[in-house]
Amino acid sequence: MKVSTKGKYYGTEDIEVSLGEIVMTQYDYTIETTPWHYHENPYFMFVLHGNMVDHNKQVETLLPTGSLMFNNWQEEHFGHRNSHHAAGFHLEFEKSWFKKKGVDLSIFEGSKLIQDPQVHLPFARLYHEFNVADEHSELSIELLLLQICDVMGTAKQFQAKGTPTWVAKLKEILHFDNADLTLQHLSQQLDVHPVHISRAVPKYLSVSLGEYIRQTKIKRAIPLLLDPSYRLTQVAYEAGFADQSHFNYTFKRYFGLSPGKYRKNLLNK
Repeated sequence: MKVSTKGKYYGTEDIEVSLGEIVMTQYDYTIETTPWHYHENPYFMFVLHGNMVDHNKQVETLLPTGSLMFNNWQEEHFGHRNSHHAAGFHLEFEKSWFKKKGVDLSIFEGSKLIQDPQVHLPFARLYHEFNVADEHSELSIELLLLQICDVMGTAKQFQAKGTPTWVAKLKEILHFDNADLTLQHLSQQLDVHPVHISRAVPKYLSVSLGEYIRQTKIKRAIPLLLDPSYRLTQVAYEAGFADQSHFNYTFKRYFGLSPGKYRKNLLNK
């Protein structure tokens, strides 16, 4: 079984930035199918362009542009490029980093596709810091990674306590439904009283329903911003915003800069 050492992936490396126990790399996936292998460290993979498929012994996962995958260091897997061109950004950290930062290693058990926008948004900000690479980026990256760990740890705690089954269906609706969502519509889809939904959502999603929906729309926008063929007005529409100004306002609230500036910083790298 092949072992991928720190910072090494299959394909052509474009950029590598090492921050001690954290290493970030950007790769073009030039190999159509990799051999079975595992990594000596855990890592996140953010698909920047194209489509990838991740195969492990339990599941096959399609990863279109904008997908965020966590791969456990103990998990044997192989990757398959499902488009003519594909590229990705990896954030890898040595296991000793967890101990130094007081992070519970168990929150990262098992490889998984991450759908939660509360992880996607800080990760998209982290990728932006990787590209900007100024004197503040190193601190920002570490803080954003700790924020991601906190969100994933909280989610794991709720799973351990037993989350109602309708919460998973609610997340699925919010992640994939671009329609105007109302509490009454969700109540009918879930067969749960609107009052119960409104009271339970902050507990199980950590934010209000409206905030979660806004974050999900921004999550949808990120992969479109990575594709220069999409005009910003198209991005706003496809992500589910009522208009361009609403999109600009919401995006700037989370990222501190306009979607146009975010795109420019990434594509000019």
